[in-house]
Amino acid sequence: MPGFISWISGLFTSHKPVTLSAPESRLLNPASSIEDSLATDPALVDQLEEHLFCWLLDSPPAALRSEPGQWDDILDTLHKRITSQELEELPRQPMTLPMLMRALSDDKSDRNHLTEIILNDAALTDQLLQIANSPYFRPGDQTIDSVDQAVFVLGLDGIRNVISAAIMRPMMAARNSREALFAQRVWRWGLTCARSAELIAKIQGQDSSVYFMAGLLPALSYITLRRELQRICRLEPGMTEPPPSLIHAALSRYQWATSQLLANEWNLPPKYHAQLLAAERPAPKQTHSPLNDGIIVGTREVLRHAHQRNMPEEDVLRIIHISGEQFTRVRRIILDVLEAGAKARA
Repeated sequence: MPGFISWISGLFTSHKPVTLSAPESRLLNPASSIEDSLATDPALVDQLEEHLFCWLLDSPPAALRSEPGQWDDILDTLHKRITSQELEELPRQPMTLPMLMRALSDDKSDRNHLTEIILNDAALTDQLLQIANSPYFRPGDQTIDSVDQAVFVLGLDGIRNVISAAIMRPMMAARNSREALFAQRVWRWGLTCARSAELIAKIQGQDSSVYFMAGLLPALSYITLRRELQRICRLEPGMTEPPPSLIHAALSRYQWATSQLLANEWNLPPKYHAQLLAAERPAPKQTHSPLNDGIIVGTREVLRHAHQRNMPEEDVLRIIHISGEQFTRVRRIILDVLEAGAKARA
């Protein structure tokens, strides 16, 4: 239980400062040393990232491009809201977590007490059971009918990730038909990246507890930024919806800054901020973060499964830090999850 207790208790530490990323920061950062940088063609990663945005925004590459300075005023407004930590669409810290923290910090607390706390939040209970029975979490064909069963069957590591996903899922659910496809695809992409990062962390013998939630944060930042842009665009004459080129510019510019802002708003402990920063700006010769590899593998596999342009396997193996056999193992699990998810949606 210590890993789960430290995860949940760390959610309520003091606020940390948010540092904005440089404009056009890269989502996919495979290089962790000068040698890697020389061996890796940056265009390969740029293309994979472009393929992702084309799929998420359901737009061709030409629609993602904007004229120099075209969206400067709107992006400047967004920049000011981020730096002042005044994003109106920023999801607030879920209220159920403090009670879970207290329960899990108490050595006398048992599974029944944890179950009771979750059951007292009807919305969380419903989301948790839906998530627990999704292809990303449910072991085998066994249906999970109760919270107590979920805690027992999934174990503490599994239920921790289910809680993370259950808390985030309502925040990423589409509010209207205009954002429905984007929200659906971002959620699928985020879960795939989070699961990939967690699997890679386990393979490398690292504490995987941080990587699942960290892997979900960029996806949550995408839906947050898109909604904030909608608010800003409604104040602009003749604009009701942000066009794909504006959304693309905002996401690529502020994806990591907003992820850090979310971690700050939720009072996530310093290790989350450190992992986000390491994924955004890998330092030379640092130990490579599973978050980087998880986002690369998750992005490639979700695009491949959706029959979108992606990246050849040999190129993936050049820029990630696990062996070919380990990649095959991770990919097999991710593919099974994506296939099961497709059948569930059919």
